[in-house]
Amino acid sequence: MEYVNDVNIQEAVIHILDSEAGEPVLNEYALDLSDDTYNFLYRHIEKCFKDEELKYAIFNQERSIVKEVVQDYLNGMESDIIKLSQEIARQLFAVMNGNGSIPSCDLIVVSIVTDQGPMIGLLKMDYVKNFTHQIDFVDNKIGIGIIPQAAGLPGSSQRIQKAAFIKPIRENDGYNLMVIDKQKKSKDKDEYGANYFINNFLGCNIVNNERDMTKTFVKATEAWTRTNIVEDADKAERIRTTVKAKLKKEDTINIEALSHELFKEEPEIKENFNNFVRGHGLDEEVSIDKTWVEKKLKRVRLKVDKDIDLYINEEAYNDNTRFEIQRNGDGSINMIIKHINNYMEK
Repeated sequence: MEYVNDVNIQEAVIHILDSEAGEPVLNEYALDLSDDTYNFLYRHIEKCFKDEELKYAIFNQERSIVKEVVQDYLNGMESDIIKLSQEIARQLFAVMNGNGSIPSCDLIVVSIVTDQGPMIGLLKMDYVKNFTHQIDFVDNKIGIGIIPQAAGLPGSSQRIQKAAFIKPIRENDGYNLMVIDKQKKSKDKDEYGANYFINNFLGCNIVNNERDMTKTFVKATEAWTRTNIVEDADKAERIRTTVKAKLKKEDTINIEALSHELFKEEPEIKENFNNFVRGHGLDEEVSIDKTWVEKKLKRVRLKVDKDIDLYINEEAYNDNTRFEIQRNGDGSINMIIKHINNYMEK
């Protein structure tokens, strides 16, 4: 995956999209990028680019207002970010009017330059309820109360639920934009309008990238192991160790070859494992995102017999002078923590 590590904000505009109102409140001025405002936007953008829910997407062939006006801006055919942002705000508000369940928000449109090139960022800032004090004078006495503010913006420590970062479209590009589209938990996965941000507003489709495939592969192998290797900690540990070694050493993992390496003496289990992992939408060859793997394997969390939790960093886990797996020959294992000089209770 192409990770964005350097961001410079050029311009930004904010608009008010209140679903209870008849029309959006469109700003006619760009934001004053004071230090506080710049840092507020920068932290949100930085969090978005680091969010594991950030996906690659490609625009549909059909006409899309968002695609067209953004490409005009990025290709120099339109230089007015206020006009650009107003067109995008009108489009999102029209979608919101067609679905009363979409929450009101402020839409921030931002022009950024990154180490992956120029982009237009769209940040849907759903309102959060904040509280502030209110001072009243009653009978010449001061009364201080607490009142809610229903239209507060997400703080810098909070994560945005929906955002898009659109880059110039070039022939043979694997993707046109990066999208965050987090869904509210609902019993009805097919809830009407659940994918409005991607389908109706942006007009794009999600495409898999190396990080998505790597995450899916890791989750699938762990899910299979938990379900099928229940009373054999020795075997489960060998599977997990083999998978982690492959993730660290290989640029691609062949699922069939891995299945054979793990279960060459057990053809039925081998086929079951292979079919289960492939059944998660993976190709035979899985491209590995090394950056994600490094972050994922930096720390090992072990749940032992349902009542013991262990958190171990990768270095200590692989250091036999500090931590060791002993195999008892009956499917059970001993996990030994060695040479402890200091410990604390938490």
